[in-house]
Amino acid sequence: MPEQGVTVGQLLLAEYQTVKDEQRARIGFRDNLLYVTLAVVAAVIAAAAQAKQASMLLALPPVCVVLGWTYLVNDEKISAIGLYVRDELGPRLARLSARDADFSTFGWEAYHRTDVRRRTRKTIQAVIDLTAFCAVPLAALVVFWAGGDGGGLLVGLSVLEALAVAGLGVQVLLYMRPARSARTVA
Repeated sequence: MPEQGVTVGQLLLAEYQTVKDEQRARIGFRDNLLYVTLAVVAAVIAAAAQAKQASMLLALPPVCVVLGWTYLVNDEKISAIGLYVRDELGPRLARLSARDADFSTFGWEAYHRTDVRRRTRKTIQAVIDLTAFCAVPLAALVVFWAGGDGGGLLVGLSVLEALAVAGLGVQVLLYMRPARSARTVA
């Protein structure tokens, strides 16, 4: 019995399933990063309060920057996968099926983006991200600075941490913009 080859459509559907599996995994990982951040913040604040050492709060900015950056990168990849499905895979499959000119593949990928409250949700999410990953560590730095117990080295370190947190905040705001239909090299 002769073997039948794999069609282009089958390959595209397999690719779709693979990228959607990756997107699903990244969503779960990204969402858990907020919970991890909250747990770390609570643990560091509790330890600093118990030890009465404001300098322990200096652990928060680097941890929040690393977790925040990881959150942001995963969020960007989640959006990039959706964009790829909408702008690349969907149209290629639609061309292969060319039976119906109005046929739209993977309609949900575009449809869910038309919700009138989407912009509000994106803005609220950006505020949550900025609060969790930037405002909290900046507040920890303010408490440290107000305590006045740090030596020159710790104060210098805290300033570098503040700059890193501010840089992450800028990136959160830059990544907040809606995905474009054409990817550009950055």
